[in-house]
Amino acid sequence: MSDDIARVKPERGETSLKGSRSGRREERRAVLVQAATAAIRKHGPDVAMEDIAAEAGVSKPILYRYFQDKADLYMAVSEHATAFLRATLLRGLDEQADPRVLLRLVIDTYLTFIQQEPDLYRFVVRRSFPDRPVQRDPVTTNNELIAGALAEIFRDWLGKLGMDQGGAETWAHAGVGMVQAAGDWWLERRTLSREALRDYLLMMVLGALDGILQANQLSTEKPTLRPAAGPIST
Repeated sequence: MSDDIARVKPERGETSLKGSRSGRREERRAVLVQAATAAIRKHGPDVAMEDIAAEAGVSKPILYRYFQDKADLYMAVSEHATAFLRATLLRGLDEQADPRVLLRLVIDTYLTFIQQEPDLYRFVVRRSFPDRPVQRDPVTTNNELIAGALAEIFRDWLGKLGMDQGGAETWAHAGVGMVQAAGDWWLERRTLSREALRDYLLMMVLGALDGILQANQLSTEKPTLRPAAGPIST
């Protein structure tokens, strides 16, 4: 048996070589994703593969060497964009912050992102670029992760107040969905400023939270973990 293992076990140098090739491939894919992002910013969400190839300084066959098809490239760009947004949002989540401050920061961060990257955002959410159905929806995955993080914070917050924690997850998912839907509408209409939209959304999200508190016979003035740390710059 040891002879059989010796025959099929790759040499150390061969393993190292394969790892090196895999690493270089991932690095090249990352560079091409950055080029695709730049092409989307330049040409809009209906960007063509030719535009991406030109931005990257390669031919289309080279793109298809690193991505199976347009759907594969779409997923790579979308996951890169949503991961950036998610990391930015999650960095601002402070379990000890006043809920009003935390929510204002989360809403404003999200709206600022779609305002600054409108075409990249449209490219991701419209899903018109792929040439086949994609198995995963990066937007849904992103929303679930953000809502899950918010739910954990507010579940802990409600628990410290001795309140029913059952509504935390429902409230978090509903709030994330509402902010996304309102953001989609605002991005196309722009009938009010980002700051005004943020404040309206904050009132609505806090209103839902107030309903949970009212159901537990508490007012929104009582359950604060600590005073707000001051205004958040916009």
